[in-house]
Amino acid sequence: MKRYISRLRLAVLVVLGMMLMNGPAWRTASANDLVGAGATFPFPLYSKMFDDYSRRHGVRIRYEPIGSGAGIEQITAKKVDFAGSDACMSEKERKEAGAPILHIPTCLGAVAITYNLPGNPQLKLTPDLIAGIFLGKIERWNDPGIVALNGAVRLPDMGITVIHRSDGSGTTFILSEYLSKANQEWRKR
Repeated sequence: MKRYISRLRLAVLVVLGMMLMNGPAWRTASANDLVGAGATFPFPLYSKMFDDYSRRHGVRIRYEPIGSGAGIEQITAKKVDFAGSDACMSEKERKEAGAPILHIPTCLGAVAITYNLPGNPQLKLTPDLIAGIFLGKIERWNDPGIVALNGAVRLPDMGITVIHRSDGSGTTFILSEYLSKANQEWRKR
């Protein structure tokens, strides 16, 4: 009987030792979890994809749509397993991450300029007009440049209120990148 108890103790010690070296068994579920954060644009797609993957493979993937800039901050600080961004990380950001970062395109989308005018007229806006609006040089809807491009549309003598994100938004980056290629004055700033 003493021999049996000694072997049992040894077996328990070996199992406990293995658990301590490999991590406790009760962590298995959370060890299979992945956490990500970043761009808001791909969130609907990611939600569907991650839900389907989780059901099939038992790996739970959680994604917080907090914006591209915040996602880059989270991955750089090693607070998440992956990040979503509408723009690639800069060389400086990659160096700050302290480990190689792999950029994998996951989806494609468009950025649209929206407006709200009485009567909901359909307007044409050139890259130069859009840049002028965002640079604060075109401040009214009946600006001669907008009127000339839109001929028959009756435009109100009404101020243009520009609304944009102020955080590290990938969408803002995409629009700024486009305007810097399409408008010389924007490019200089």
